[in-house]
Amino acid sequence: MRWWALVAVTLGTFMTYLDNNVGNVALPTIQRELGLTISGLEWIVSSYILVFAGLMLVGGRLADVYGARRVFLGGLAVFTVSSLAAGLATSGGMLIAARAVQGVGAALLTPTALALIGQIFPDPGERGRAVGIWSASGALSMALGPVTGGFISENLHWGWIYLINVPIGLVTFGLALWAVRPAFTRVRHSLDLPGLVTSALALSALTYALIEGEGAGWTSPEILAAFGVFAAAVVAFVLVEARAAEPMIVMSLFRSRAFTGGLLTSGIWSFGVFGIYFFSALWLQNVLGFSPTEAGGSFVPMALVMAVVAILSQRIAARLGMGRTVALGLALMGVAIYLLSGVGADADYGDVAPWFILYGLGGGLLVPLTAAVLSGMPKDRSGVASGMLNVSREVFGLLGITVLGAILTSAQSGSDRPPLVAFLDAYQFTLVIAAIVVLAGIPVALYSLRVQRTAERPQAAASVTVGSSN
Repeated sequence: MRWWALVAVTLGTFMTYLDNNVGNVALPTIQRELGLTISGLEWIVSSYILVFAGLMLVGGRLADVYGARRVFLGGLAVFTVSSLAAGLATSGGMLIAARAVQGVGAALLTPTALALIGQIFPDPGERGRAVGIWSASGALSMALGPVTGGFISENLHWGWIYLINVPIGLVTFGLALWAVRPAFTRVRHSLDLPGLVTSALALSALTYALIEGEGAGWTSPEILAAFGVFAAAVVAFVLVEARAAEPMIVMSLFRSRAFTGGLLTSGIWSFGVFGIYFFSALWLQNVLGFSPTEAGGSFVPMALVMAVVAILSQRIAARLGMGRTVALGLALMGVAIYLLSGVGADADYGDVAPWFILYGLGGGLLVPLTAAVLSGMPKDRSGVASGMLNVSREVFGLLGITVLGAILTSAQSGSDRPPLVAFLDAYQFTLVIAAIVVLAGIPVALYSLRVQRTAERPQAAASVTVGSSN
């Protein structure tokens, strides 16, 4: 029964990951069929991210109050129904609205997954294996998503990109009803509405500013106002939480080296993953001439390696220690990104594959980071702990796309070379910057996680009962 429950939780997480990875390759097809502007096309992606990032702490608090199982099932239902609406959409407005509702469902699903695994597997050894399997689902979605999106965009109606979630969601919901039955213990007694509102407002304003900043101009009144709302909401959040009887976040936790450093390291990892995935898909098609299906398939070996290493990463962390394992993963990722910057316009997949695979090897080693981050959070903050981790990943991921995108655009527009050559030069320069950022996480990991040795602190693995992962 417990392993069937793991299948249900993993499928739910896999569905949200797959939805992110399957859509990017098919965006040009959606643009043509619905007659969308570039702005409308961007909001198909942005509406989901905006709502998802804005409500993650809300989803975590709901799980703390009403129970992880209830919130998981509710999020699964919302995500499945909105996926049906997205797949049947006949206009850009309908699709954007459905994607926003999908973000609500994902914000309820994501903070509950690892919390449920912790409740289902009380034994630390079994829990470590379960977390490895669950983490591998994210890497698997990175393998299947792009190639599935490419196949659908070339051979089927684009709506199947979202409709494939419906049968997965129905099967997962039925399986979860039957198999996921942890004992319900109310760990929080109030929703803390002021905290929920101010946190959602802060995260939504920041996400909006990061998404729209490049297009509207970073110093435009619209973007400056969004940053202002973010700053004001953060101040309000800190003030209301200081007076709350049951605060969402205990601010003293940020004094913990392992907790704060782990969040930062996790964010740096996300910066690299989001940014490189996004721009490499463009590079493969625009410069190397890959078809959508070929471009999607190029990521498969990398993601499969990441999935296998993710399953083995707990054992590696037990031998090397958490800090060294995470630092090694960041080093491999940074080196892979740098070497990828040397691939020229006349390259084929054989020139790309070794560095993609090396990147996947490094990414898989960062799976134990989830336990390291969440070990700094008390067990009665299960949902919000997961939300904080995912907030850091989403925000840093958006920064990866935004900052690297701004650098790429600036470098490309400042070149007098032909468009494709200018894009390649700018892309290679951007990769070097990304490699430097990822490598900068190595000393952070070594310093902040140096005491988090799995062999010395079995509770580090056990602490995954309090959160979730992207």
